[in-house]
Amino acid sequence: MNVLQLYQALCERIPPSLSCEWDNDGLMCCPDPDREVRRVLVCLDATAAMVQKAIDERFDVILTHHPLVFHKLPALEPSDHVARKLIRLTRAGIAVMSFHTRLDALSGGVNDVLAARLGLMDAVPYGEEGIGRIGRLPKPTTLADFAETVKRALRVPCVVAADAGVPVYRVAVLGGNGSDDVRLTEAAGADTYVTGEIAHHHLTDAPERGMNLIAAGHFHTEDPVCAALAEMVRGIAPAAKTELADSNPIRVI
Repeated sequence: MNVLQLYQALCERIPPSLSCEWDNDGLMCCPDPDREVRRVLVCLDATAAMVQKAIDERFDVILTHHPLVFHKLPALEPSDHVARKLIRLTRAGIAVMSFHTRLDALSGGVNDVLAARLGLMDAVPYGEEGIGRIGRLPKPTTLADFAETVKRALRVPCVVAADAGVPVYRVAVLGGNGSDDVRLTEAAGADTYVTGEIAHHHLTDAPERGMNLIAAGHFHTEDPVCAALAEMVRGIAPAAKTELADSNPIRVI
């Protein structure tokens, strides 16, 4: 299987039609569409460290959730950090494929994986875009106990929690930056909302809003989908060696 065939097969399973209008994802870098895919590196972000790993270990494809190219590049020259990575990847003949909001919305994608990790039952999409999920716990619990569940499930050292003084039972989730969905989750009937990042004013408003909020980290709420992506690639290209890598450069000190 070559690079283009792998991308087309992934698009059949993660359709571009699910992407938000503002998004930019897909085949980010493709020096050689006919290159045989022997090794695939799956990670959340195509950081400089991941690019170096792919070059050093002779990967053919880097498969990410976050787009390598999100904003328009004014030029392809090495003073820009994204352009610099593209130049290095092109010289090495390595392709990059990114599946962003379409993977968020996909059944079995980012937010279904997140909901399952947190033990939610009967999770369904909420809102017009249908990206986030809302479900219920087997039984109500306290915010303190649920925060510990989130930490264990996502392997994160700490979370930011705003307590509205209500039990945790009907929970909404959205991997990544979820500030824009606070009102949507409230309208959907959530008593608790778990996402990666939440703006300060939403956190301070939580007691007045009557909805618990938990910010568990952008990386940690989305990274679990990488394992699902890797399994998808293994099903499409079983002869290729597919490897997961931790691309997170952020540490809690």
